Formats: sequence, structure tokens, C-alpha cells
Amino acid sequence: MMGKLLSAEFMKIKRKGIWFLTVLGPIGVVAMQMVNYGVRKEYLFRQNDDRWGYYLDNIHSFTPLAIVLGIVILTSFMSSIENETNAWKQLMALPVSKMGVYLSKFTVLSVLLLISSVLLLLFTLAFGISLDLGGEIPYDGLLKYSFYPFFAALPVLALQLWAAAVSVNQGVPITLGILGVILTYAGYALPDWLIWKWPLLMNDWEEPLINVLLGGGAGLILYAAGMIDFVRRDVK
Repeated sequence: MMGKLLSAEFMKIKRKGIWFLTVLGPIGVVAMQMVNYGVRKEYLFRQNDDRWGYYLDNIHSFTPLAIVLGIVILTSFMSSIENETNAWKQLMALPVSKMGVYLSKFTVLSVLLLISSVLLLLFTLAFGISLDLGGEIPYDGLLKYSFYPFFAALPVLALQLWAAAVSVNQGVPITLGILGVILTYAGYALPDWLIWKWPLLMNDWEEPLINVLLGGGAGLILYAAGMIDFVRRDVK
């Protein structure tokens, strides 16, 4: 049954531009550096002897904002599809559980963001090679900056899906999303406990893995809370 729910979810987004947005995110992040290095390549090369490390830091400066903004847009799009087609009531009329419906939506969103992370890694690697940065390619750094923000942002995803799934007025999750984007943008000055700061991979311990572990744990808690709330409510 779960397989059928996932197939149905992917069919819904087939012609809605969501796949385009999934690809656009990582392209946009790398395109920023294409412009940056295209305009002042020699200057940037002089900033740090570790050219690969400096390049990855520049890529990562845009990644947290892109992934939080992507979460807001994707959850909003998926909710709008349900509201436009009255799909919530149609789904509930089928012999499926609310838990299964909620899990399928969270899974599809996670898969889309994971695909974006994979594409970010590939585009980052390809452009880095084209720049002829020299030295060995830091594959560990590529993996960290491509996938750590995704896992650290899981609480944001769980919270946005929760708000989108239970809100009759979609202005609520959109407002929450805008606030989240602003908080992520200002994350460098925020306390470590705010979930919107975690994709930046910054903390007082200077250990990015802590943000990943916190993201996984808090994401699971918020997902469970959202699912329980969704199951208990009447269908919109």
C-alpha cells in the first residue's frame, strides 16, 4: 500500500514544475559561484592556498538558504495541489491510513531534497574541476557540504509539512516559511538551538556533525508530532 501511495504522490507532481524546482536549486547555488569566479577568479585564488576548501566554503555560503527556501516552496506546492483538487478527502475515502498518507508526503519531499543534494554534489564537482583548482579533490568535503545541510534541515521540513498539512489557510505555512528563510539568512548571529541555523553547520563546538545529529533527532520528533496531529484532525 505504501508503494501505491508513493506512486500516486509522484504522479501528482509530474507536471507541476516541482521536478524543475528540484533541479533549479542546486543549479542556482553553483551558478552563483560561476558568476563569482567568472568575474574575479584570480582574486579568489589568492585568498586561500587551499583553493578547493575555499571554493566549497563559497558554495556552502548559499546552500542553507537554498535548501530552506526549497523546503518552503516544495511543501507549499504540494499542499496547493491537494487543495486545488480536493485530494485530501479523496485520499481519505480510500482504504488507506492517515499515517500512510502523511508518511508518503514526507518521503516524497525528502526524496526530492535528497536528489537536489546529489545534483549539488555533481554540479559542484564538475565546476570545481573546470576551474582547475589543483591538488586532490576533497571528496569528504564535497559529501559534507552537499548532504549535511539536508539532514540538518529535516526539522524545518517536518515543521513546514506539519503546518501545511493541518492549516486551512495556507498563509500560515507560507508565513512560517518566510520567517524561516529570514532566520536562516541571519543564522550566523542566532543561538545554536534554533533549527533554522542548523543547515549552516555552525555551532559553538565547531563540529558540523552535531547539527546533523540534532537535525535527525529533532526532525523525527517533529515528524511524529505532526503526524499525530494530522491523524487526529478532520480532513480539510
